[in-house]
Amino acid sequence: MNQTLCDDWDRHWTDFSEASEMGPATKYRERVCLRMLGLAGLGEGVRVLDIGSGTGGFAELLCERFPRAHVRGLEMSQTGIELAARRVPRAQFEQRDLMAPLTGAPVRFDATHAVCSEVLEHLDDPVTFLRNATTYMAADCRLVVTVPGGTPNAFDLYIGHRRHYNAEELRHLLHNAGFEVELATGVGFPFFNLYRVLTTWRGERLKRDVSGVASLMVRAGTLVFGLLFRLNLMSAGWQTVAVARYRPHREP
Repeated sequence: MNQTLCDDWDRHWTDFSEASEMGPATKYRERVCLRMLGLAGLGEGVRVLDIGSGTGGFAELLCERFPRAHVRGLEMSQTGIELAARRVPRAQFEQRDLMAPLTGAPVRFDATHAVCSEVLEHLDDPVTFLRNATTYMAADCRLVVTVPGGTPNAFDLYIGHRRHYNAEELRHLLHNAGFEVELATGVGFPFFNLYRVLTTWRGERLKRDVSGVASLMVRAGTLVFGLLFRLNLMSAGWQTVAVARYRPHREP
């Protein structure tokens, strides 16, 4: 994303996509995002923008739950785009570096809803990234953002996390990008916090745990925490979440 420390996202999705998608944290964030998007019915009249769509996991879920919604994914990685397009042929995917200025005529999408999950922590300039993403949004578009909270561990740094955010820091970021924030909070207490403690304890070994085909230990942990995460609180925890509205005429 045109950063001094550039992440190799093609390699990222090749090495970590299976463990990432089956992991309990990913599944938990998907449930939180769906809840906060507030979609209903079959998705009539809904246009959802998935900012940082990866290999299409969340886009696939959206298309299954809301078959009449229009879904568009933006992703920097060509590998991610190719995997997502094969996986979710009903959605549209575009390779787009949102840190770079738009060249040519903008692609109109007029999203009514948008999700940016576990992306901003990788960026040196997330405000510019979000401002560029607004070219795909309609006025009053409802945006749901998730970012990690708490202290980055060794694996977070290995996969390119620049920083983690608490609720007020995320609120400030969104405000500066031109959004009106309706909610910013931590979620996931107590079991998401426990999960973070355990992954921090694994240290360098976590890289081996989640590379390639998921190990038996990863699969077992996924099952246990997948059940426990259903008991997490929605008002405290080390997963930071915000809901905001795009206000194109509001001064940051």
